[in-house]
Amino acid sequence: MSRKVISTKNAPKAVGPYSQAIVSNGFVFTAGQIPINPASGKIETTDFKAQVRQDLENLSQVMEAAGSSMQNIVKLTVFMTDLAEFSKLNDVFMEIFPDNQPARSAVQVSRLPLDALVEIEAVATLE
Repeated sequence: MSRKVISTKNAPKAVGPYSQAIVSNGFVFTAGQIPINPASGKIETTDFKAQVRQDLENLSQVMEAAGSSMQNIVKLTVFMTDLAEFSKLNDVFMEIFPDNQPARSAVQVSRLPLDALVEIEAVATLE
């Protein structure tokens, strides 16, 4: 079984003992991304849609570092602190994934690291 740790400075560094992603057997498995701006190391907005966009930008950078892309994502898991924001999540996902949307789950959680409103993790194939 092949296993490669992925790390990039273009996405937020891990805030604990985990990797940004692992490539194994032709797949990329990412850690959850919260809306930290990698340049500042902080969450810079409380706007839900802006947080989703930052999460997806962070995922994009991890995917690139792994040799994959957002188009190769097959499954997303979204953790939200308020499912009432679900329609906003869908709005942003339609911007990023207008066609051939990946499979997705969305669940409400009581709290996320650094009080983020949303966290997203992905599974993708390699290019």
